[in-house]
Amino acid sequence: MKQTNKPRTALVALAIPALALPAVAMAVQPMMYEQKLAQQEESLIIRSPIGGVQNSKWYDYRINVNESRKELASDLRHASDIEDRRDAWEEYGSELHQERGKYVKYMSKRGYRVPQVYFENL
Repeated sequence: MKQTNKPRTALVALAIPALALPAVAMAVQPMMYEQKLAQQEESLIIRSPIGGVQNSKWYDYRINVNESRKELASDLRHASDIEDRRDAWEEYGSELHQERGKYVKYMSKRGYRVPQVYFENL
């Protein structure tokens, strides 16, 4: 009587994904506090010039934002531990905050304000 390997094949087919699951779970890390703050700053990036005025300060702001993004990517690529990644995210968030502040301050001195929308009685 010939014996088949179907039960063994099924067992191996079920075992392989079970072995891969812990590896995937270990690869997914929770988001760091610094990363959350930086992403909040990223959501506040000014997408169009204040008052529609495209002056040198607007272009400087856009260049500095792009440079900050490139620097973050480089810092994360060269990070050797979690502390390096935290430092990279913290630096990125603070750079975005400072650049936005400088641009808004300059434009407000020129009489332009950042448009804001307020909702009442929702």
